[in-house]
Amino acid sequence: MDIGKMMRQVQEMQAKMTDMQNRLSEIEVTGQAGGGMIVATMSGKAEMRKIAIDPKLINVQEKEMLEDLIVAAINDAKAKAEKQIAEETQKMMGGMQLPPGVKLPI
Repeated sequence: MDIGKMMRQVQEMQAKMTDMQNRLSEIEVTGQAGGGMIVATMSGKAEMRKIAIDPKLINVQEKEMLEDLIVAAINDAKAKAEKQIAEETQKMMGGMQLPPGVKLPI
């Protein structure tokens, strides 16, 4: 086992991780609910950026439905962000296998 080679690989992986984190922060994913009446936008790192609500939904009598739709849109966007993270991680890893249970980004 060549320690120097292994250290270079670790440094390369750290550089790739930094690059991936930067790319993910620039990506935007959107989730929708209620047929697009609620749209949640997140970064590729699953950070909320904005919520758009169709004005037709703003009704005090429908408050609970509106809250449920907002949660659904956020969860949809989060799932898409997590998928994007997994895809970017897979590209970065280039086929390198991790031990079971280890998830990136760390």
